[in-house]
Amino acid sequence: MKKILTALLLALLSGMASAAKPLPPEAAFDVGFSPRRGALEVVTKGINSAKESILVASYSFTSKPISTALLAAHKRGIRVRVVTDAKGDSSKYTAARFLANRGVPVRLNDRYAIHHNKFMVIDGRHVETGSFNFSAAAADKNAENVVLLWNVKPLAEQYTAEWQRLWDEGVDMRPAY
Repeated sequence: MKKILTALLLALLSGMASAAKPLPPEAAFDVGFSPRRGALEVVTKGINSAKESILVASYSFTSKPISTALLAAHKRGIRVRVVTDAKGDSSKYTAARFLANRGVPVRLNDRYAIHHNKFMVIDGRHVETGSFNFSAAAADKNAENVVLLWNVKPLAEQYTAEWQRLWDEGVDMRPAY
């Protein structure tokens, strides 16, 4: 009997841990797909909407449109910070290097076989996520997806905590010049 009660208790507790949380009533979304079916536009729409901050977690980061949109946000006073896979500090010139060279704080994370995150937290209340890498191949060649969730502060808080953990594990990418 004790084993049955323990099993039931564990089943109930595991169900609570995975219970879906409702979205706030003001939540909305944009979605895009690739190749060339709106994914890049959804990402840049989120960046261009920022009023205060953009936290970026990326794996492959070579997209000129995304890096220039982030730089433009930085130049208009938005606090932009990027944490990316340490392999982004390779010999080739990447979007992460482009941003670091222009004063945007970038950190490299090498704690994992691959730092495969692809998300942004915008103004502490909007979340962009999906399989979409921040790369030209993602926009033009790969089958990928992105969703931009607007006005989802509770979700944004969870993504911010994860971003902060990844940032804290990283090391600064020093500007090359």
